[in-house]
Amino acid sequence: MSALLSATCAVPAAGAVLTAALPAGSTESRRRTTKVVALGVSAVTLVLAALVATRFDPHGDRYQLTESYSWIRSFGITFSLGVDGIGAVLALLTAVLVPMVMLASWHDADPAPAGPDGSFENLRRTQAFFALILAVEAMVVVSFYATDVFVFYVFFEAMLIPMYFLIGGFGDRAGGPEAARQRSYAAVKFLLYNLLGGLVMLAAVIGLYVIAQDQGFGTFDLPTLTNAIADGRLQLSGTAEKALFLGFFFAFAVKAPLWPLHTWLPNAMGEATAGTAVLITAVVDKVGTFAMLRFCLGLFPHASKTFAPAILVLSLVGIVYGALLAVGQKDIKRLVAYASISHFGFIIMGVFALTSQGQSGATLYMVNHGLSTAAWMLVAGFLISRRGSRLIADYGGVQKVAPVLAGTFLIGSLATLSLPGLAPFVSEFLVLVGTFTRYPAIGIVATFGIVLAALYALLLYQRTMTGPVKEGVRAIPDLKARELAVVAPLVALTVLLGVYPKPLTDLVNPSVNATLSQVHQTDPAPAHPVAATPGGEQK
Repeated sequence: MSALLSATCAVPAAGAVLTAALPAGSTESRRRTTKVVALGVSAVTLVLAALVATRFDPHGDRYQLTESYSWIRSFGITFSLGVDGIGAVLALLTAVLVPMVMLASWHDADPAPAGPDGSFENLRRTQAFFALILAVEAMVVVSFYATDVFVFYVFFEAMLIPMYFLIGGFGDRAGGPEAARQRSYAAVKFLLYNLLGGLVMLAAVIGLYVIAQDQGFGTFDLPTLTNAIADGRLQLSGTAEKALFLGFFFAFAVKAPLWPLHTWLPNAMGEATAGTAVLITAVVDKVGTFAMLRFCLGLFPHASKTFAPAILVLSLVGIVYGALLAVGQKDIKRLVAYASISHFGFIIMGVFALTSQGQSGATLYMVNHGLSTAAWMLVAGFLISRRGSRLIADYGGVQKVAPVLAGTFLIGSLATLSLPGLAPFVSEFLVLVGTFTRYPAIGIVATFGIVLAALYALLLYQRTMTGPVKEGVRAIPDLKARELAVVAPLVALTVLLGVYPKPLTDLVNPSVNATLSQVHQTDPAPAHPVAATPGGEQK
């Protein structure tokens, strides 16, 4: 039995403990040691996640590199890990983004001077900050690899704890006590919303176990349950299946976030550091959309088809609503947050269109949104740290004083509006095509989200980067070497996957097809079949 998956999960977890245990950062050299250790651990995790992705055989079993360790035997709970193409790709995305977040946040947790004597307060801020990032990474990776429903639930909920401290304890230091109160409010709101979703899911997990045990399946093993449901050995009544589906889906919709359960996201992203905001929207929130594919569709196929039209309507509202609010934002971070709500609407729409194009596009969208939004948000964070303001009105003419920063911000903006040739275009196109083939009206209305995306992305660029140079912008320096090391790989991947997405599609398509077979769905036949010539050849 290979231990590659458990190693990929264990390395960041052990790194979090090691980082937290390092000596307090009373000197710059100690703080640098902490940062280098944490960055090194994230680099090792990236190598392991890449090995998992390269060793996954798209033509092999659905779950590969499987591991299983007994945990709570009396309830049939095992620490079971296994990777499919979708989990492999999303875990790799997480492993790519975490080092970028660390480099971008290199000085975000340095202790602030406490007084004129040169002493510092909160000397363990640096250790805590980087340890929390590694803890989040470990829990997210376990969530992508877990094949035991209970194990997934535990880590799905556990990741809220380090995220709560990252949001509430490490935010923008400007603003004094009022800013601290806003951070505290955002952190508590994030925690309460997601805890509520988790408690509803826990009731559904228990209900699923009770029903399965009554029919001789006293286990939480996902492949066992999905196979038994698929071949009729485990039967759920219509009412029970719908109730259990809603319990799981509610938790995932809060995490995703889906309108109208989204209101925690603008607060959390607005008050967090730029790096933490990337962790929220590009890493943690992807667990929710991933779980819709793996758990909702796999365990409750009939309920998924029943509720799909209603979920598509909610997704459509989220696309338009998020984009409209992004257009009207005055705060850069909140604009990115509302844009992400719109993008998550596209992802969920692709999942529940129940077509191969839609689900392939949704999976690619998770990856491409993570890369493009990370680049956009991190460059915005560099800009905000220089100027000391999140308000769009405080900027203007940045491209004249910091052309490289403005150029990378432009690429992030163009990727956000899904410009052809950049990665998000491929995924958004697949989602819209996959939706249109089954629900034409929803697919047509959803295209207005693209128009609105162009509006908010280009308006933001115009108002901040062009025009006369404002007084507070004149002294803004351009991107430094460390910051270029953060942005360059993200931009390169955004361009590469926009031109050549085949490596990702080869990995995810078999898992998408397996998911569709679980819900007994096939792609709709073309409305206008291809005509044949008299000689039998197709035109």
